[in-house]
Amino acid sequence: MELITQIWQASGLYQITLGQIFMIGVSCLLLYLAIVRQFEPLLLVTIGFGGILSNIPGVEIATGDGLLHLSYVVGIESGAFPLIIFMGVGALTDFGPLLANPKTLFLGAAAQFGIFATLLGALGLTMMGVMDFNLQEAAAIGIIGGADGPTAIYVAGKLAPHLLGPIAVAAYSYMALVPLIQPPIIRALTTQKERAIEMVQLREVSKTERIIFPLLLLLLVAMLLPSAAPLLGMLCFGNLMRECGVVDRLSDTTQNALINIVTIFLGLAVGSKLQADQFLVASTLGILLLGIVAFAIGTASGVLMAKAMNGVSKTPINPIIGAAGVSAVPMAARVANKVGLEANPQNFLLMHAMGPNVAGVIGSAIAAGIMIMLTG
Repeated sequence: MELITQIWQASGLYQITLGQIFMIGVSCLLLYLAIVRQFEPLLLVTIGFGGILSNIPGVEIATGDGLLHLSYVVGIESGAFPLIIFMGVGALTDFGPLLANPKTLFLGAAAQFGIFATLLGALGLTMMGVMDFNLQEAAAIGIIGGADGPTAIYVAGKLAPHLLGPIAVAAYSYMALVPLIQPPIIRALTTQKERAIEMVQLREVSKTERIIFPLLLLLLVAMLLPSAAPLLGMLCFGNLMRECGVVDRLSDTTQNALINIVTIFLGLAVGSKLQADQFLVASTLGILLLGIVAFAIGTASGVLMAKAMNGVSKTPINPIIGAAGVSAVPMAARVANKVGLEANPQNFLLMHAMGPNVAGVIGSAIAAGIMIMLTG
């Protein structure tokens, strides 16, 4: 009988808490969104499964010398995983649409307004006593508005590592929910006539332009804002490998094997921070609420900037593509294209939307550099 009692008390069923049960449920919800709804499956599957592992009582995989904790220390505390993923994103990214229509850079920049508006909002709510975030925490939360998971993880790891779990979940969840969040905002801020605007075909971008651009971008930004150099540097390096045409093997490895391996361990490491005692705190709800506000403001800012540019531009800009400036590559561009087709079946906006979309990636890296420089 004593042996049976010892076995029972050592079991997870005996040790599990209500908080752990709730977080296992949250992790299963992430798996549902990834598998059934196919929202960001590459990351939500790994984050969700890591969350389940980290909340099973008696399992030491997410603490001490456990694999998930070691992955977190080696890859996220050091900032290595987000940087490697940015290199992969660069290798996968075509800057051609941005180079063909440089004006879309302003749309990507405008969409970053959500980051700074949320930073000020978090500090304002703290001053009012509604929330309790310091400057570094507010900056890490605000970066969610860039809709760029690796950037959000990188900044949170630097400024507020104790908030990494909810920030990462919020960032990737809102990225996954782009098809649900953005269309209502776009429709609310534009007319049927504006959404039906057809844009002229993009010009052909030369190979020389494609090679020079990442080098020029890195040197220009890094000299002015060195704190943005790590993220932007890896993005530009990956893109240079793609465009130069002499390191196809390296480019292929970066686009496929390397980014896939790092994505697995990044997701599991982030999932390890979904432990009930770390996640179920008052600040988590505030982070989730501020994150959705940041994302909505970023989307609206991009659309409104496109509408403003139409007042001075000789060639019309469909304001829908401004919503793609929130980064979320390439889902935001696909959403813009879908909304455009609903308004006009002949309106193919995908390549036009990719301009502000990749500009948003650049903008979020620059915004991260500014946050780290000013608050780190």
